[in-house]
Amino acid sequence: MDEFVKSGVWDNRTTWQDAVVKAEEDPDGVAIWFDDGSELKYHEGVEEARRLAVSLSELGLRKGDVVSANLPNWREMAIINLACCALGLVINPIIPIYRDLEVGFILKDAGTRMLFTPGGMGNFDYVAMAQRLAEQTPSLEWIVTVRPGEGEHADLSYTQLIERGDSALFEAAEVDPNHVKLLMYTSGTTGVPKGVLHSHNTLRRSSANSAEARGVGEGDITLMASPVTHVTGYSSLEQAFNSSIKTALMSRWNKVAAIKFIERSGATLTVGATPFLKELVDEAQARGTGLPSLRQFACGGAEVPPQLIGRAHEALENCRCFRVYGSTEVPLVTQGFLEVEDARLAAETDGRIHNYDVRIVDGEGQDVAPGEEGEILARGPAMFLGYTNWEETEKAVDEDGYFHTGDLVRAGERKSILVSGRLKDIIIRGGENLSAKEIEDVLHRHPAIEEAAVVAMPHPRLGEGVFAWLILHDGQAAPGIEELAEFVRAQGLAPQKIPEQIETVLDFPRTASGKIQKNILREKIREKLKMLEGSS
Repeated sequence: MDEFVKSGVWDNRTTWQDAVVKAEEDPDGVAIWFDDGSELKYHEGVEEARRLAVSLSELGLRKGDVVSANLPNWREMAIINLACCALGLVINPIIPIYRDLEVGFILKDAGTRMLFTPGGMGNFDYVAMAQRLAEQTPSLEWIVTVRPGEGEHADLSYTQLIERGDSALFEAAEVDPNHVKLLMYTSGTTGVPKGVLHSHNTLRRSSANSAEARGVGEGDITLMASPVTHVTGYSSLEQAFNSSIKTALMSRWNKVAAIKFIERSGATLTVGATPFLKELVDEAQARGTGLPSLRQFACGGAEVPPQLIGRAHEALENCRCFRVYGSTEVPLVTQGFLEVEDARLAAETDGRIHNYDVRIVDGEGQDVAPGEEGEILARGPAMFLGYTNWEETEKAVDEDGYFHTGDLVRAGERKSILVSGRLKDIIIRGGENLSAKEIEDVLHRHPAIEEAAVVAMPHPRLGEGVFAWLILHDGQAAPGIEELAEFVRAQGLAPQKIPEQIETVLDFPRTASGKIQKNILREKIREKLKMLEGSS
């Protein structure tokens, strides 16, 4: 770590330090535009964060405590992040579509002391869930509602904390930029989410990698529709205050709203999963606009068809579109090919390695020859610190400091890679990693199901969907898809993990040792869908 500081690879600062400077030098400068027409200026963000920080301190929160928030891309999330940074608190963003099972595990594993939870959003009662989980989570002392609806009550509201906080009493903590700043959970192949730990320095270096490789900075505005509860979306909250890049934050993705927001904000950059790019291109073509302000679209998180990149280059008049690769543990191992003459590489590869040491190895841990498939290992100054479970860290990070991603790639020309598959048993649905085992564990609770095998199925919009192969107990009738969906919901799983199709079989294809051969099951699904398409 010391070498990264000495060499200047890490600037050894915090976002709070930079936010204070911006508020002093450019108080009325806009840090974030929101899709409801409002905006957040530097001095407003810093003042509100100071008020919130005072209230958090008065409640007894201290450096190193964990503050969780399962909020959408709202203004309040930016302030909570700044306040946590100022006090040296660990921010734990939780995906809002998670339900009791996932959120309950995260709160316990994180040792959360305060939870910011939304109110008045959709038809799900987040406050009631938080109160249920508080009874099972000894560390959780405070539930704070954000934008509560009629009759929604918790310990405190965000508005109350802001109103009672006197910024004159504010005192920033002394924060070591090497200490944990972010705790973000990612789906694991074991069915148990893994808590990924990042410091101020590792997160800042991840953003700096992108800025350096892509030549972005002053005058650039990032349209961010990815959830701020993902590492990609979260980075936009940070960049708005610790760099010259500003943010245009969408509360949720909508292609029509995205076009209008880009035109209103003058957004120049965006990062998103495959459905975002496809729908943006479709809508731009339908409206006859080339979105001239937009100059870069980094696409990843799911399979990106090469022809989509080509279509985007035709439809978006000034925009270079390219594929990138990374994970929560190693954010953006690759950066895109930006030059017009590199359009083929932008479309056909998953980017070129930038500021990471990379190995591609076979099952024995030996480096493979160029062009051969192997697991990609990565290490670098933007790499995570480890997991909350140190045993999982020791499994994932080898003695040379390389993180074993579980993804299969092939090395190509000019330091490019092409992702060809994965060792991990996950489903990537619209850029969201879903653990197959987690879903299987829930299905095994159903009285009719003896064994379940959950695999990815092709999905026309999201890349992959959830398919469940089922073996039934003797004499049991197969549950209908709606019945199974209701059962999964009742177990507390997020709705996107509900199987979209199911099929019953007498047995699964297995190896000699009895392991289910999921590659065969995935191929059967692809063949079945092709037959259905051919007959339609």
